[in-house]
Amino acid sequence: MKLIKARVQNYRSIKDTGEFEIEELKTIMVGPNEAGKTVLLKALQQLSRPTGVKGFDIIRDFPRSLYNDITTKKVKPEEVEIVRGYFKLDEEDKAEIPAEFHDCEYVLYRKLNNKGIHFLKNAPKKITYGDLKKDLKRLIIHLDKQFADQNPDATTEKKPSETIADLTKTFYDSKTFTEENSKELIKYLDDTYGLVDEDNDKEEERHTEILELLKKNNQHDEVLKTLDKRTPVFVLFNNYFKVKPSVHLEHLAERIEKNLLEDEYYDYGNLCLLKLLGFTARELSEIGNTESPDKNDTDALNDYRDTLDNRTYQLNAASIKLTNEIKSIWNPNPNRPEAERLRISADGQYLKVVVEDELGVEIELDQRSEGFQWLVSFFVVFFAEAMDKHKNAILLLDEPGMSLHGLKQRDFRETISRLAITNQTIYTTHSPFLVGSNELDLVRVVELKDRNEGTKVHTTISSSDPAGLLPLQEALGYDLAQSLFSQQRNLILEGITDYWYLDATAQLLRDGKVENLNDKIALVFANSAGKVVYYATILYAHNLKVAALLDSDVAGDQTAKQENLVHTLGNKNILRTRDYVSNIPKAEIEDLLRQTLIKIVKDEYGVDTKKTSNSQPNRPIIEIFSKEVPDFSKYKLAKAYVRWTRNNEAKKLQKSELENWKKMIQKINKILK
Repeated sequence: MKLIKARVQNYRSIKDTGEFEIEELKTIMVGPNEAGKTVLLKALQQLSRPTGVKGFDIIRDFPRSLYNDITTKKVKPEEVEIVRGYFKLDEEDKAEIPAEFHDCEYVLYRKLNNKGIHFLKNAPKKITYGDLKKDLKRLIIHLDKQFADQNPDATTEKKPSETIADLTKTFYDSKTFTEENSKELIKYLDDTYGLVDEDNDKEEERHTEILELLKKNNQHDEVLKTLDKRTPVFVLFNNYFKVKPSVHLEHLAERIEKNLLEDEYYDYGNLCLLKLLGFTARELSEIGNTESPDKNDTDALNDYRDTLDNRTYQLNAASIKLTNEIKSIWNPNPNRPEAERLRISADGQYLKVVVEDELGVEIELDQRSEGFQWLVSFFVVFFAEAMDKHKNAILLLDEPGMSLHGLKQRDFRETISRLAITNQTIYTTHSPFLVGSNELDLVRVVELKDRNEGTKVHTTISSSDPAGLLPLQEALGYDLAQSLFSQQRNLILEGITDYWYLDATAQLLRDGKVENLNDKIALVFANSAGKVVYYATILYAHNLKVAALLDSDVAGDQTAKQENLVHTLGNKNILRTRDYVSNIPKAEIEDLLRQTLIKIVKDEYGVDTKKTSNSQPNRPIIEIFSKEVPDFSKYKLAKAYVRWTRNNEAKKLQKSELENWKKMIQKINKILK
């Protein structure tokens, strides 16, 4: 299953983040230092923490400013919700549960006392006593009549109506049936099945249906149990979890046994390494201390050899597993002396982690690059914490790859994307190199502008603190600087949502082999229609090919008429959205996807605007959405469309939409050929 939405409350610097969406593969949390990004990840991990990870600590985790409410018992830990997650079921989850539960969301939240509570959203309605009361009364009348006919002389034995009245005396109409409170009623109805007239089909069906409905809620509970077992484990990794290149086993064993692990980070990486290897520090230490037995004692020699072989084989297996994973992610360059082979060995009291270079020379892990050390440590912690559940783990990466060079961070961004294909990933960063300009829809801005208000998570690219947006601005600035004068062909767009629509649709049509946007054309967004002319002037001054795509609204019309823009580009290089949409004079780029966006808005907001759109076909669709959809956001809609294109094919677009986009892309290619 995938985490699709979350909320954190009452945790350290967080009063209430509000609900925020999580992307299906990769979600990026950006913000300045001390904004609460690490705290946010720690809270999320508590939804389903790995074995051995501590739960909430009332003294340290409840907001300090509110702690007096705990000591005065104004607030009870069992009443305080900390973190809530909403999960979407995948096909493997659905295969384990009945079909009527396939459209459910699994919701899990955890209280300050660490108790987890879960329920199903959009699940079939639970059966209550009120749902069955009428049919149960009719069945009782039938059973009483049959009982009287079969037992004419009975005077002391209770009638069915009396027994059922006793069994349901505490029930009220809204009382939900559970396995516990319905057990005796189900047993009694089973036992009295013989009283039902076998020639009375109606009462036979009624009896069967009542029993099935009484057991229906048990099915609901079984689904919850099944999904609880399938809940992903949350693996948190930060830069402090370092695997040491050499560990003295006896010293580590003593620290563990005497509970001297005061620093939760110092030994954590190596404890995870031991967990991954399947040994305790004491076990490996004792093997290292074992002296070779007498050469004449064959049995003792065999046992000694088996012990050493078992250790060697397990260390070797772990080495191979880590090496294969690291190679698949690190992508070592065969033309450069980059680390690629890892070896874990035990020598007496020392457990060593070394890297083998292309010459076969073994070098201690701490002599390799910080980036490589980070990656090794990450996989050790990941595999140890997730163990057999690593394929169903959600990765929480706190400031990943900060030890890497800026350009290597950009490469590592792709590494995270590959990880996210198999493991949903949420990571925090304040590095512009770990945020791609084509990934702004994956970004959530974390800020702490007021201690009284606490940490907030913004689902749009907005922040009252300029430092929160700095990584995004730097990322865009870097990409813009790289593309502005390096690409011979440039198409200027008004804003980021226009960029998303064009980029996502072009990719959709390219994948569907409908039409290809020339991949040598750089898409540049100016952040407003008014700034298009400045970008066009600068690019044109460098003898680059330039065109602009403008909406046909008021702002677009004003820009298109600017003398400087017309003089720079010429009318043929100023494209207008109305030229690719029929009968919408003030068309915006969204109108090229009118019918598809109507469906997306219905799914996202639960509002159907199709009727209004059909009755007002000449009105821009954004005007209709803004009027009829509560809390409508152009930004949110564009993000939803990007997600839609990732999960659908080009043929899912309307025929007219396909034709409009095909026509526009052909025009763009032609004028920027």
